Amino acid sequence: MGIAVFCLFIVSCKDGKKKETATNNATKEITKENDSNFQITPIEHATAVFKWGNTTIYIDPVGGADMFKKQDEPDLILVTDIHGDHLNVETLEAINTKKTTIIAPQAVADKLSDNLKTKLTILNNDASIDFANIKITAIPMYNLREEAIKFHSKGRGNGYLLEKGGERVYFSGDTEDIPEMRALQNIDKAFICMNLPYTMTVKSAASAVLEFKPKQVYPYHYRGKPDVSDIAKFKQLVNDGNKDIEVIQLDWYPNASY
Repeated sequence: MGIAVFCLFIVSCKDGKKKETATNNATKEITKENDSNFQITPIEHATAVFKWGNTTIYIDPVGGADMFKKQDEPDLILVTDIHGDHLNVETLEAINTKKTTIIAPQAVADKLSDNLKTKLTILNNDASIDFANIKITAIPMYNLREEAIKFHSKGRGNGYLLEKGGERVYFSGDTEDIPEMRALQNIDKAFICMNLPYTMTVKSAASAVLEFKPKQVYPYHYRGKPDVSDIAKFKQLVNDGNKDIEVIQLDWYPNASY
């Protein structure tokens, strides 16, 4: 299966302006020629919409139904954790989920309404399930630093590994550079978080990426309080360590200057 490359946005932290480069335009033409059936639309921060063939997948849908009014209705919703930037019951209730399966860990299940629970499949760390010819595995996500364990304890939340047609896509959720991430193999696309104090540093994220060597890495979930992670530094660290890993910047904060 061809590897899709998406419409990319380069963010300059220095001047606060978003730019689309000529390289990106050329990339879009190559993507069209390859006719890949894997697409991703970043919504905001930790929220995204995947389309893989005829299957539409929402991950961590928050922000209200209007955030998704231009998207197809979801066949599958993946929820990683209980925090408000990953789980919002009101949003889940407002989205049209008549044909939807929700996959989430037990901690998320405990917070869902009775209506949403009728659509729910609980998937805890290390378990797998098949959905529409996509194998979905729950990868642990948790903090390592003693001062940060209170944010994400081991076993509560899920990262997700999706596999179809020989392609493997990893979505980290909120985590540090845990052994389970570093041990991943043959990853085509990796979506990696990096924001303090909740997840990990740019340096830790780059170190993990250099160890498990995905073909492409997409930094996401990089807004913190009050700082925004230095994505240019992340790209530099990754490419200095392995020039074959492609770092792809999408616009995860469409209403912000970064």
